[in-house]
Amino acid sequence: MLRFFFSTCLYLLPLTTFSSSLHNYIYPKQQPSYSNYGTTGLIQMPSARFHEAGSLGLSWSSNDPYLRGSLIAYPFSWFEAAYGYTDINNALYSNVASFSGSQSYKDKGFDVKIKLLNESQYLPSIAMGVRDLAGSGTFEGEYLALSKFYKSMDFTIGVGWGDLSHGGYRNPLTKLSDQFQKRTFVEGGQGGEFSTQRYFSGPMGIFGGVEVFIPNTKGLRFKIEYDSTTYLDEAFGRGRESSPFAYEPVKDTESRINFGLVYPISNNFQVKASFVKGNTYNIGFSYVLSLGKKNKKIKRTDPHVPVKSKEIIKKVNASNDLYFYRNVKTSLEDREIFLQKASLDGEIFSIAYSQMIHASHSRAFGRVARVLDEISPDNVKTFNIVNVNAGMGLSSVTIDRELFSKYSAGNVHNLAFKGIDIHGIKYKTKKYKYNPTNPYPINFLRVEPALRSQIGGPDGFFFGDLRLAFNAETLFSRSLTLTTQVSYGLYDNMGSLQLASNSIIPHVRTDVVKYLNAGRNELNLDRVQLNFFKNPTKNLYYKISGGILEQMFSGVGGEILYKPFNKNYAIGADAFSVQQRGYDGLLTLLDYKTTTGHINFYYREPRSKILFVLKGGKYLAGDSGVTFDFNQCIGDEKECYNRNPRIKRVVLELNEIRFEEFKSFCIFKIETRIQLKPDFFNKF
Repeated sequence: MLRFFFSTCLYLLPLTTFSSSLHNYIYPKQQPSYSNYGTTGLIQMPSARFHEAGSLGLSWSSNDPYLRGSLIAYPFSWFEAAYGYTDINNALYSNVASFSGSQSYKDKGFDVKIKLLNESQYLPSIAMGVRDLAGSGTFEGEYLALSKFYKSMDFTIGVGWGDLSHGGYRNPLTKLSDQFQKRTFVEGGQGGEFSTQRYFSGPMGIFGGVEVFIPNTKGLRFKIEYDSTTYLDEAFGRGRESSPFAYEPVKDTESRINFGLVYPISNNFQVKASFVKGNTYNIGFSYVLSLGKKNKKIKRTDPHVPVKSKEIIKKVNASNDLYFYRNVKTSLEDREIFLQKASLDGEIFSIAYSQMIHASHSRAFGRVARVLDEISPDNVKTFNIVNVNAGMGLSSVTIDRELFSKYSAGNVHNLAFKGIDIHGIKYKTKKYKYNPTNPYPINFLRVEPALRSQIGGPDGFFFGDLRLAFNAETLFSRSLTLTTQVSYGLYDNMGSLQLASNSIIPHVRTDVVKYLNAGRNELNLDRVQLNFFKNPTKNLYYKISGGILEQMFSGVGGEILYKPFNKNYAIGADAFSVQQRGYDGLLTLLDYKTTTGHINFYYREPRSKILFVLKGGKYLAGDSGVTFDFNQCIGDEKECYNRNPRIKRVVLELNEIRFEEFKSFCIFKIETRIQLKPDFFNKF
């Protein structure tokens, strides 16, 4: 069978010998397509293909007896993370029929794939992946895949372990260690655990296939593959023999050759149909949102706009210091940079500013300096510029005006060596002569839809609560803010959601059903949080917060951060005393109280701009553990600084809980937003 498959692939090669105009007939967006397992691949088999950084995909497939939906994120061009939810229709939700009702078994899984080598003219793309990385092991498997384009054909070949090991070939890794000889079974696995002793162990299978882009069909693709899945071993393939939950086995494989078609309805939306195992038809679709693409309306290197009538303004500024301060304030505001303080002391002009348009502090300093150079009186020889965020001084730059004018035409970078002094600072507001008043309090309001949901359970597969959310932020001063979120239920199907939690640990999250039901069609206070920011000394920052912190907890606490100037790392700590909120979503409180806290380490890799965060400490349920978080900004500079959805974040949590004989791990989250905090990690 394997020999027949590769002979078929060789037979297809002459189909690629069309003229060079062939590519004009092929759909121009040759984006990778998804397998039935919810990751980029062929039909059932994975490939070494990835979407561009910043993409977010949704995949759905019906492949009897499985209905599978997956959310796939690409925070980086070399990393794919998929969260999958599978409806297993040959098994009940539990081994108690009266409890399961009509609900079939549901399985959650998390898959990852990492690119090891980029494709080149002669070398293929190589990727390594793990299915069901820390789930229940229902669809577990590991693989190494190689993919190579040849004209209009994309070839893939790979080796797999676990549920991808049909053929039972000897594992070459046994030459490294005997632990790879046999795939051990882990007793009592409930999901959420890393079974590292099983990875890449046991016998090995070989898979391969090709995806052919057909000309004159607007992007239609034909796929054919050799399938190495051991279908009777994955999930509940053998029926009752596999699990008491199952009531019938799956269809066994009649053929290892799968084939199918993929058709792109649009640049982002694809539909597919295929025939697998020699006896099963399946269909599916996928949608990919490319959040990493740049907004053409916002230029990354937008040029500086000179101040109009700058010579006249310069003369006016020379006549009166107050005119000078006010004109600087107006000119900077025209560029979305806001003057906080200013002082003219002989030949030295000092200002403090804040802004939310440039992610690069270097660029922001440069834009401020250009404005000052254009309108400052000639007697000003030195600019002392301080960057401020939430009333805290982040850094200070002292610039020699003569040298700045000399190099501003196009060689400003030379200032870094000759006429610029960059250093950390303790922001002292009293030393400035000009202190413009702001019309506090300042209010910001945003109204948007919100969705609360519960997926999976004997009561039903999906429950949703569509709400109207009112988000407000009030600035009482530069250092004191109030964040408020209020929502009102519009429509929901939560009425039949009844199953309560039977967790033996404190119910810090597991009472979500009670919160969802109590808040139906009602006004909820989701967040009312008062924040105070301070920069007590050079390189040290802290924040104190209190109030309704989130849907389930209220409390008070703080965070402290030490960030050495011009370094790529920071060290911090946080601690909160919290009490669980009442289910009505208003002001009532329950009896449960706890203290939570963490030690935090931050590091920003200078080349990739990836921010790595490692946190360790005590969590809400009294469990201790660590959280590893890494994120990267995808998109334009302004959008990144304002924390729009183009920022991708992958969070790995390893929260170990031990109560008597109970142990579990909570792992992996994929998020598209990051809490807005002062950006301490831009290197000047």
